[in-house]
Amino acid sequence: MKYRLLLPISLFLIAFMMAPSAFGQDSRDGKAWEELFFQANQHYREGNYQEAIAGYNQLLRMGHDSSLIQYNLGNAWFRLNQVGHAILAYERACIAMPRNADLNYNLAQAKDQVVDAIPPARGFFSMAFFWLPSVSPGELFWCFAIFNMLLWTALLIRMFYRSEWLFYSLLMILCLWALTGLSLGMKWVQVHDDHRAVILTKEVAVLAGPHEGDTVLFKLHEGAIVEQERSEDGWRLIRLPDRKRGWLPEKDLELISLGSGN
Repeated sequence: MKYRLLLPISLFLIAFMMAPSAFGQDSRDGKAWEELFFQANQHYREGNYQEAIAGYNQLLRMGHDSSLIQYNLGNAWFRLNQVGHAILAYERACIAMPRNADLNYNLAQAKDQVVDAIPPARGFFSMAFFWLPSVSPGELFWCFAIFNMLLWTALLIRMFYRSEWLFYSLLMILCLWALTGLSLGMKWVQVHDDHRAVILTKEVAVLAGPHEGDTVLFKLHEGAIVEQERSEDGWRLIRLPDRKRGWLPEKDLELISLGSGN
């Protein structure tokens, strides 16, 4: 019996001794992240925008993909008159903070400098769920979680107490639960299946095929937002709302959604 207890006690002591080192590592990583973010912000305040961009990109490569970092990155690119990169960062920041007044103002200022006036495509679902661009996935998740909790609470109460007001309350909660659940699903698809891409070069020729010598169909300029259909051997087939299509080198554009793939 004494020897049977030895193994779990030993495992507990090992885990207990390793825990402080794990917490210490997390603390060191957090401190390094804060220092790097502070340094990047300091570079930005001093007008060293290239150094600030390098710092923000390093944070993104480390996995700290926050809307605030994307917003600051967009500001730094905009200061360097790199409109395409600025719009790309602003659009990524809009996913998590779509109603931020400063962000929307800066994004509008950047888009005003785009040569190509391409209206955003609006389909049936974007018009039916018109409120989706104004809310973040996190906000919709918490709304759905709250209505889910209220729904099950109301169902539980109705098992023991029946009244007319409770019945109508349950119907209202059920409708809101279904609406927020559907909105959350649509938002998830909108973010993770987003094939919009931003043109990053000053001017690029859109070709009839994925080859350098193909016919030039039209030209696009920095900051234009297009729909990417597919990629092939270093080329990407893009589409405009007016149904124009053509091929671009993949180095000339970048997808807004980091989770949509190539």
